[in-house]
Amino acid sequence: MLRSVKAQDYMASKLVTFTPDKDLFRALMMLREYKLSAAPVVNDEGDLVGLLSEVDGLRAILSQTYHEEEMGSGGKVEDYMAKKVDTVNHDADIIAVSQIFIDKGRRCLPVVKSGKLVGMISRADVLRAVEDFANDG
Repeated sequence: MLRSVKAQDYMASKLVTFTPDKDLFRALMMLREYKLSAAPVVNDEGDLVGLLSEVDGLRAILSQTYHEEEMGSGGKVEDYMAKKVDTVNHDADIIAVSQIFIDKGRRCLPVVKSGKLVGMISRADVLRAVEDFANDG
């Protein structure tokens, strides 16, 4: 049964993360370099404090253009990251994760265990789980 498949079984655990004080445009270049739609933002203790997405980057570009600032003239990740972040627990089943993707319209979600970031899961990861399950069944 697909409910026995857990987020931790398909999440990425080797992550690109940012700190709140990282230069925004360097972070956006890293999103492009690693072909990521978003990356978690962690503090010095490794706690999840936000998420920086492509949409946040677009918001920053529009804001800087509106204020007639030079592109890449400044700004930190913390200035534009989402601070309220939807997460999934490491042992959430793939069906529950799918429902969050549908309800919230997210492309990826941080995975937490005991409140600590342990991975990221994407819609493609869920589809891979379904494909693996179908091939094994």
